[in-house]
Amino acid sequence: MLTSSILISEPFEDILIYFSESLLGKENEDDILWDLAKNCISRLGFVDCVIYLLEPENDILVQKAAYGPKNPKDKTLFNHLEIALGHGITGAVAKTGKAEIINNTSDDPRYIEDDDNRLSEICVPIAHENIVYGVIDCEHPEVGFFTPHHLKMLSAVASICAIKIKSVRANRELAEKQKKLLKIREEMLEFKLRALNSQLNPHFVFNSLNAIQYFVTSEKKIPALEYLSTFSRLMRFYLKQLDKDTVSLYNEIDMLHWYLKLQKLRYDDSFEYTISLEKNTEELKEAVIPSFVIHTLFENIIEHSMFNQHKGQHFNIVFRASETEVVLQVEYRDLVSDISNQPEYRAGILKWQDQIELLNTVKGYAIQNQTQTITNGKEQFRKTSLILPNLV
Repeated sequence: MLTSSILISEPFEDILIYFSESLLGKENEDDILWDLAKNCISRLGFVDCVIYLLEPENDILVQKAAYGPKNPKDKTLFNHLEIALGHGITGAVAKTGKAEIINNTSDDPRYIEDDDNRLSEICVPIAHENIVYGVIDCEHPEVGFFTPHHLKMLSAVASICAIKIKSVRANRELAEKQKKLLKIREEMLEFKLRALNSQLNPHFVFNSLNAIQYFVTSEKKIPALEYLSTFSRLMRFYLKQLDKDTVSLYNEIDMLHWYLKLQKLRYDDSFEYTISLEKNTEELKEAVIPSFVIHTLFENIIEHSMFNQHKGQHFNIVFRASETEVVLQVEYRDLVSDISNQPEYRAGILKWQDQIELLNTVKGYAIQNQTQTITNGKEQFRKTSLILPNLV
């Protein structure tokens, strides 16, 4: 018999080495399974071999590769078959993780005829560390064809295949994680550049410098130096934070004060502001929050308020912190004017809601925001709240 002569003439170890070397260069599951099916025919002398992969999410076995009647052409399957986990001999082997030899399939009610009715069947799980990846299913027309030697050989080959599949999947998962991480880094860099571009928009920079120049030319040296120093500190802060994802809350509050001071100068003292720390606790002193969020919020609020020509505006800003979160609340008068022509520079300002959505998606911060409209007599106020994670 052809099979017997092959197994006798070729030592067990040599066959395993051949299978191992043949699988060595395969870097995707399809190539692994087709190579395995081909070698079961060519090296073990079988007449039929079908490889199934288990889809755990659906509890089904799917035919992925074959050699013999199921494979009329290269890497094509005739009458592609799916088997439920636990159904038939193949499904039972996948469920139990234990190999089986069926000497006479006509005596086994579990037998499922595929392309032809054969009398012998051997099923071996492709498994490693109690995880079943699939099944090697071989059939033969002769009764009692498969032997314990076949089982030993096929079990060893299946183990080699399982380890290779595990390695390929781990490498694929690692590559996907690296790709996702690279995408996140690119998105964060783009976000930071957009935030910086928004904060350093030419209109803000020009107006700030123009106001400082006015003090210089008017020989008002003290306010000129004061505002120039504030402008310099703000620019240094922005550039320093560009490569950082987080910032100390105290530093962010300083930045906010500098920013509002310059905006107040830019808009001819059209607004006032107060910054309060509710219960100046250790949590406030040590709190760390995501970068750029607070500035982008106030940039939006200031531009909206000044664009609608809110004279005598006052921004009441309150911070409080716990071990897990930092809460910011800002309340101000909300009036909507009839002005419809938006200045061109405002189109380049990053929307704070978009920024929060991006950070929640990319970094998983779960930042919450809420805006309320409050009516007090004839006046209408807007109250915006931000809940940021304390990343200390």
